[in-house]
Amino acid sequence: MSRFLTSRLLAVPDLARPLTKSILPAVSTLQWARLFSQSPAVRNDDSQQQQQPPFPVVSPLVHTGPSQQQAPTSTATTGGSMMSKLAKDVLGRAIRPSATSSSAEEDLMREVSAEEKEDDDSEEPYHFHIYSHKHNTHVTLTKPNRDVIMTLSCGNLGFRKSQRKHYDSAYQLGAYFIDKMHQRGLVKKINRLEVVLAGFGQGREAVVKVLMGAEGKHLRPKIVRVSDATKLKFGGTRSKKHRRLG
Repeated sequence: MSRFLTSRLLAVPDLARPLTKSILPAVSTLQWARLFSQSPAVRNDDSQQQQQPPFPVVSPLVHTGPSQQQAPTSTATTGGSMMSKLAKDVLGRAIRPSATSSSAEEDLMREVSAEEKEDDDSEEPYHFHIYSHKHNTHVTLTKPNRDVIMTLSCGNLGFRKSQRKHYDSAYQLGAYFIDKMHQRGLVKKINRLEVVLAGFGQGREAVVKVLMGAEGKHLRPKIVRVSDATKLKFGGTRSKKHRRLG
């Protein structure tokens, strides 16, 4: 076929159209997409069932008419019961005001007692001094400001000279002193008491035993502190020569 004939054939549109067509059939993008969707989908029966939420859903009341109204759910019923309980509680307090007033009075008394206890802890107690040395025993009761109320020794009970240093004389002194406190009404007046020990004589243990016995049963609950005021020498001047007998 010559070059001239070929150009004339291409000039005719109807004759040149079959030659311009592609050998492979044209495939649209939609046909390629269908290859992934032609497989039948597995039907899930569970998806048709509505999943129940883990908590109850409260739906609002729908007023469709004068005779049609949606019933309240269980949550609304619970709320109504709680409101009824609250109303009953309020009515009970209004009917019985004495119960609430008594509880309020008890709370007030507790607060007052706590404040009084704090005040008592801050104030200075009375002092019960026990001074015992190798020759005699002295018992003294003082006020919180250290003013002397009463003081006695073994000599006031009739013991003379060497009799004053013994354990029995100090024990009788402690019992007599506490009895005098009861007679003067000092035991009821004292709320807090501090026991102050001094010296290492025999009367120290004797008077303490009186306080721990039946004679001191009214004073023991009032003791808040026990201290030792014994004077000990550290250095200083030379001590007096000890007496040697025999």
